[in-house]
Amino acid sequence: MATIDGVQAYNRVPRVTVDFWLIKLMAVTVGETAADFLALNMGIGLQTTTLIMMVVLAIAIGLQFSRKRYVPWTYWLAVVLVSVVGTLITDNLVDTFGIPLETTTIGCTILLALTFGAWYLSEKTLSIHTIVTTRREIFYWLAILFTFALGTAVGDYIAETLGLGYLATGGVFAAVIALIAVAHFVLKADAILTFWLAYILTRPLGASFGDLLSQPIEYGGLGLGTIVTSAIFLAVIAGLVAYMSLLAPRRDAHAA
Repeated sequence: MATIDGVQAYNRVPRVTVDFWLIKLMAVTVGETAADFLALNMGIGLQTTTLIMMVVLAIAIGLQFSRKRYVPWTYWLAVVLVSVVGTLITDNLVDTFGIPLETTTIGCTILLALTFGAWYLSEKTLSIHTIVTTRREIFYWLAILFTFALGTAVGDYIAETLGLGYLATGGVFAAVIALIAVAHFVLKADAILTFWLAYILTRPLGASFGDLLSQPIEYGGLGLGTIVTSAIFLAVIAGLVAYMSLLAPRRDAHAA
């Protein structure tokens, strides 16, 4: 809980804990595999899938904004759907409009930087510990969307354009995230900077392992398919959300 203009308000996003990072990693994996399943396996096409999922995301975001506090199932539903839509946006730019992954990466980086810039100029902070107003939450979700789109572009560029493969790409991002963790916990680097760097990089990390599990063996994957892979990770997400829902009242009481 934080105080804004003398009024106490609940933070609308979760604390950054181990379960936060676990479920976030699962969510980005589902974003990759579910986007592929909806656009390809169901045969409704990339553009139609994107439009449908944008409408579903808008409903989920509206539900999230109506809560005015952190509620695990509404928050993480929104994250999963943002992950799917962020993936679809990048896929549309590359596959539908023929924009190279390098250009897409640069464009998403600029949009994310502009979002952070406008957020900081407006609120004088980029901290996720005080997302207690609607304006701050708007900036927060815009940043989340662009981190997913950027992470998709970077991951695909390294795995496909540079030919590093899914497993090696996942290993690269895991190593970079480990270095960021060392910078945060050991070198005491800025907490806000290290959080957002890690948040961006968990997207290509999760997507790489999602592709590794779902893609056919001849394309360097393990051949589980998008349906099985998505179902496995959705089940894990549901379990973690249930656990976080039980834990949330205790955390709120402790914070109070």
